[in-house]
Amino acid sequence: MTDPVTDTPAITPQIVAEHGLSEAEYARVLKALGRQPNIVELGIFSVMWSEHCSYKSSRLHLKKLPTTGPQVICGPGENAGVVDIGAGPNGTKLAAIFKMESHNHPSYIEPYQGAATGVGGILRDVFTMGARPVANMNALRFGSPDHPKTRHLVAGVVHGIGGYGNCVGVPTVGGEVNFHPAYDGNILVNAMTVGIADQDKIFYSAASGIGNSIVYVGSKTGRDGIHGATMASADFAEDAEAKRPTVQVGDPFTEKLLIEACLELMATDAIVAIQDMGAAGLTSSSVEMASAGGVGIRLDMDAVPQRETHMTAYEMMLSESQERMLMVLKPGREAEAEAIFTKWELDFAVIGEVTDTGRMVLEHHGEVVCDIPLAPLADDAPLYDRPSMSEAEYKAWANIKPLGDIPQSTDIGADLLKLMASPDIASRRWIWEQYDTQVGADTLQRPGGDAAVVRIHGTTRALAITTDCTPRYCYADPYEGGKQAIAEAYRNLSAVGAMPLATTNCLNFANPERPEIMAQLTGCLKGMSEACIALDMPIVSGNVSLYNESKATGGGSAILPTPAIGAIGVLEDIDKMATIAFKNEGDSIFVIGERKGHLGQSLWLRECHDREDGPVPPTSLSDEKEAGDVVRALIERGRVTSVHDISDGGFLIALAEMALAGNIGCELDEVLSTASAFGEDQGVYIVTTDDIEGLHHDCGWSFPSYRRIGIVGGNALKGQDVNVSLDDLRKAHEGFFPSLMGSDAALA
Repeated sequence: MTDPVTDTPAITPQIVAEHGLSEAEYARVLKALGRQPNIVELGIFSVMWSEHCSYKSSRLHLKKLPTTGPQVICGPGENAGVVDIGAGPNGTKLAAIFKMESHNHPSYIEPYQGAATGVGGILRDVFTMGARPVANMNALRFGSPDHPKTRHLVAGVVHGIGGYGNCVGVPTVGGEVNFHPAYDGNILVNAMTVGIADQDKIFYSAASGIGNSIVYVGSKTGRDGIHGATMASADFAEDAEAKRPTVQVGDPFTEKLLIEACLELMATDAIVAIQDMGAAGLTSSSVEMASAGGVGIRLDMDAVPQRETHMTAYEMMLSESQERMLMVLKPGREAEAEAIFTKWELDFAVIGEVTDTGRMVLEHHGEVVCDIPLAPLADDAPLYDRPSMSEAEYKAWANIKPLGDIPQSTDIGADLLKLMASPDIASRRWIWEQYDTQVGADTLQRPGGDAAVVRIHGTTRALAITTDCTPRYCYADPYEGGKQAIAEAYRNLSAVGAMPLATTNCLNFANPERPEIMAQLTGCLKGMSEACIALDMPIVSGNVSLYNESKATGGGSAILPTPAIGAIGVLEDIDKMATIAFKNEGDSIFVIGERKGHLGQSLWLRECHDREDGPVPPTSLSDEKEAGDVVRALIERGRVTSVHDISDGGFLIALAEMALAGNIGCELDEVLSTASAFGEDQGVYIVTTDDIEGLHHDCGWSFPSYRRIGIVGGNALKGQDVNVSLDDLRKAHEGFFPSLMGSDAALA
């Protein structure tokens, strides 16, 4: 039996289940329509109500996050967040537009295209709003280095990010990479883009103007990416490889043309609304535009540019072909817009109009193939308050062992070398050398420091950008882990001299139908919220990626909870920017902040003793704020010559990174213990200075927790308990990725 309109099988329980809808959700579809849907309508409901598009398990909790502040121009709800960054050239007022998103499942299935299209999608989110992209970042998580798929996945993802970003002409300026067996069967690829726009030229997505033309621009629609949003809303079963056709295929050269064409049209006043065709493609973009504007839409599917023959309305609406945009134009401006897109050799088609019906109506081959009220698709999508463990129940479930008797290092130098060579600390040079970090000529700090720094073109001001998160903390204590993720981003920005402004996030968790996973999500959000308020870093955009777990052969189960944080800040004078590198022989080394030697959940404990035990290091938000304020003041006044925060691996790792960056050693005054050498204390910075008196003046009255611990000089990291040459440190630090990837790293 077939549907007479769409010539497809009639809807059965099996077809409903294949579209990811529960029996209760399908009952809601029937109630919303007052009848049975056809296959096109069912497909549209399935993608709009998918976890990836509707956030049905997280929306309730996301509302608790702080999203406003005097610096915020536009918070969550648009394609990206918008914050005030002050003066630009020629008296303009500028805004930074930025967001982070996930492309996890596609990147596991097809690492090159998954990562590449992740970069393309986040770029479109930013330039859709009128910003020229100025920087890309990423946050990557892979499984155990000795897992048989890890090498292939690393190679594919890195080449995909580089291949797309390099071709489109936006520098990839930094990021983070972690390895853990929990990601064996489900890697994480989170991409972030930052753009800059004039504050009076920001574009939004709300459609308006009854009768206005709805215009499709960019690449033609194909059959790639169909069911991509649905695939991203479920965990991996044994058939992960069979999902390869759901992965989109990107073309960075077309994306570059699309950026230039859109920005050229935006320089006119022809655009009413504009939306990227991201997850769920034409469906989500049209529904979101109409819902935001409180209007209806009518689309003629015959007018959609198609690169394959005999495409159905179902395929066109669910395709996630890349490099496509949807616009609403002012009356009579169609020819002007078409001329611009034709010049840039891009498709342009009027495919519909804005209506006053509040419904989505699709026509194909002269027949109405879809007629759906818009409200149930967006505003009235399912919303779940999933069961969650209490903090006490989660603590019992996680069963984190107490530290008990803490082992002592028998050779601090040997442990330092082992940590420097470990996957989570080793140099990422092999990765970032695949990326064009300098295109645009405004990159002031390349990868390897605490934060990337990109000049605001035409000025002596800059944006600082960072990504960070410590998943092992989030697993052991979601609340403290959430706090620490925001605080670490705050420290990274402060360490280069930038005033932290705002954050974006990519909330990567496993199956929300498991109470322990919901406890991770709600706990992390609670900690993040408190930190954002205390540190004045509201969350202005973000993404939720759930069901990150795998039943595939050789894979793990749930990933570690990974609420990746992206953050930006403003540096008012690029000449005062700080870096991590030791600068001068004879500079004094100071620690700012209190070192307590916290070894719980430390990398030293894991890498040297194969233990993931103990409580996470606590994050005092008041101490973080105070220390950050002092460090930025020292940088602004020229009191310090280098700055680095203490994080993964602790005090000695931070010192070693500073020494290697400057190719100068140091000599320590203090006697080291295992805890003081490798404890991962929060809110602590290492600085060097050639102005001890000035540092005493600035710190003594405002921040008593500081002290001198050594002097810069020599060719080794030396103290009473440690003596390791820079050559040995560098050999250990640089060896991991070349060894992992081998002589043939191009395994994508």
